[in-house]
Formats: sequence, structure tokens, C-alpha cells
Amino acid sequence: MATIKDVAALAGVSAGTVSNVLNRPSYVNAETRERVLAAIRELDFVPRQGSRQFRPGRVRTLGLSIANLDNPFFVDVALGSEERCTELGAGVIFCNSSYDPVRESHNLDLLVQSRVQGIIIAPVDEKSSRLAMLKDRGVPMVFVDRVGDDRECWSVVVDDFRGGQLAMQHLLDRGHRRIAFLGHPEKSQKVRTRLAGARDALTGRTDVELELMAADSWTIEAGAAAADRLAERAPANRPAAVACANDMLALGLQHGLMRQGIRVPQDIAIVGYDDLAWSEVADVPLTTVRQPRKALGRTAVDMIMDLLSRPPATVPARNHVVLQPELVVRESA
Repeated sequence: MATIKDVAALAGVSAGTVSNVLNRPSYVNAETRERVLAAIRELDFVPRQGSRQFRPGRVRTLGLSIANLDNPFFVDVALGSEERCTELGAGVIFCNSSYDPVRESHNLDLLVQSRVQGIIIAPVDEKSSRLAMLKDRGVPMVFVDRVGDDRECWSVVVDDFRGGQLAMQHLLDRGHRRIAFLGHPEKSQKVRTRLAGARDALTGRTDVELELMAADSWTIEAGAAAADRLAERAPANRPAAVACANDMLALGLQHGLMRQGIRVPQDIAIVGYDDLAWSEVADVPLTTVRQPRKALGRTAVDMIMDLLSRPPATVPARNHVVLQPELVVRESA
């Protein structure tokens, strides 16, 4: 039977490099990794599963891997997790992936090497092979926010379909009939779900026009760019209201419109999504759909503590918790 040293010799690398390919593939460059994998296939090498199983440390410490801490939404999720860990006497290690899947892989490797007892993750890519590998090794994980409801995992999310319904219904109740949705549904499942909810609220409403306005990201800058595009149109060709995929788009849109002399909400009403701290103190306080951001983080901690308390054989493959959004009415719509 081939050993790890046989694989190393055939691939022309050290045994440590072979171990990294098996356990921390993001640490090995693509060319070397492929050479090692080819040697594994040629020798029909099978690692001893016992040596690859996850062995957590004794200290009650959790890992938290966040898609991007530049986004205030994720900051609040992280704060909620940290608050709950403090209440439970547990530590937490934060990692910021900056929407970079390679950086996320490095962060996950770091957390495993740090022997955290479990990982809470708002993933850059929920279908990453690295996440599947960690699951196979028995690493306890709870997904937050960025995960499909059909995935076999433990997760906590907000009902984005309902959130989209709330935003659109509010604009309908305000009498708006020319409405735009600002976002990037082609890039984000969450935006697609919010848009689907908004469209559902329009079922049977033949008197309403819905325009999809493209945004290349979730940012304030993308919202401001959308405002510039609207300002170039004749007033009669502009929507009377815009439902935005998140608050940063909404705040950028509001600032950009007002800079161009377009009044909010008299000329164009705006609804956001998130209810960030900035939204209440905007020049025109933002009407928005509130996500229970800290509750997401707190619930994720409770879920992973529950998962860790159970014998592995009794843990269900799927535990999907859905929190509800709430409409917050202010002055922008």
C-alpha cells in the first residue's frame, strides 16, 4: 500500500506538501497541487481517514468567517455573534474574506489549524469545494445569510422573499405605479429572491410598470451611478419610486438624486433593505426593510452550540432557521 512518502517522492515534493494538498489545498500553488494529485491517482493512495478527522481544541472558541466586513450588514452579524459568545463564556476568532474565495480558503484553514470547536460562516461561495471538504472531515459549521434553503446544512437566514414583498407593497400602498428595482440579480441569489418577492406583490396588478435597473454591486457608489443615469432622463421617463436591493444602494441613490436637484420622496421615492444605522440619519431618513442582523449572529452561535452538544450520530443533516424582516417607514417613501 502506497504511503504519503511514496506520493511525495513521485511528485518531487516533501511529505508536508502532500499533507497540505490533502488538508490545506489553498496553501499550495496550482501546478504543484496538480502534480501531487496526479501522483495520488497513479499510486492509488488512500489517506488514513482517522488522521484527517477534525480534532477541536478544549477551549470554547468558535471561528467566524465573514464574506466582507466592508459591508456594515456583516459587521452587525459579527457583533451579534460576539455578544452571544461573551454571554456564553466562549471566545471567537474573526476572519474577513473580502469577497475573495482564495482568501476565504486560507481563513478556513487558519481556523481549523487554530482548533476552533466550530465555524460560523457567511460564505463568499456556498458551493465551494473547500466547504465540502471541511464537512467531510467533520468540522461543525453553521451558515449565515448567504446560503440556499435547499442546502443540506445548518443555517440561519432572513426571509428575503417576504422582504421584497414588503418593500413593493409599501410603494403600492403609497400610490406609486411606475416603480424600479435597483440591484444585481444576475450576480446574487439574495437579490434574485428579493426581486422575486417584489414581483410577487405585483401579481394581478396590470396597472403597474416595473423596471429593473442594473447595479454592478451593493455599494453607495453603485447607487450614486444609478442616480446619474436617472438624472439624464426626462422627468416623465423616470420611475416614481425605486426599491433598492440594500441600504447602501438606497443611500447612494438618494444622495445622487438630491445632488442633481431631484427631490426625495416628492419626485422619486426610495425604499432600502437592511436598516443600517446610517439609514435613520440620512438627509431624508430612509424607509427600509429591517433585517435582524445581530439576531442572525446570535442565532448562529446558539445553533452551533446546539450542534456541538449533540452526539455526531444524532445530528440531523439539515436545520434551516428563517428569521422574518420588518418594514420600517420613515420619510423617503
